[in-house]
Amino acid sequence: MKQKDVCEVTCYENERAAAVQEELAVTNTNGAAKIFKALSDDTRMKIAYALSLEEELCVCDVAQIVGATTATASHHLRLLRNMGLAKYRKEGKLVYYSLDDDHVRSLINIAITHHKEVEQRG
Repeated sequence: MKQKDVCEVTCYENERAAAVQEELAVTNTNGAAKIFKALSDDTRMKIAYALSLEEELCVCDVAQIVGATTATASHHLRLLRNMGLAKYRKEGKLVYYSLDDDHVRSLINIAITHHKEVEQRG
């Protein structure tokens, strides 16, 4: 039985393939893949989405929102920070986290919007 999602003949568009290969050779796709790996954990995605909805949240609020302990929330927030996705500031005894920049906010919102559309298509 033939698969419908595979080419039935082999052909290459050499110019197009060479141009894409050249771009891939000078682009750090591994670094970008690490961003998605960090967001592939459901709890971290929830935290990132929560931070996209609010300008900043303290660690205690994040823990409450995602139903985790403060230690667990702190661990996930630290990982997001180490990956360059979040930043923090300390105010007295409280630590507030926010997304690193609008690029991260866009990634989160695009992923959520895309998933909602896919769900609606069924």
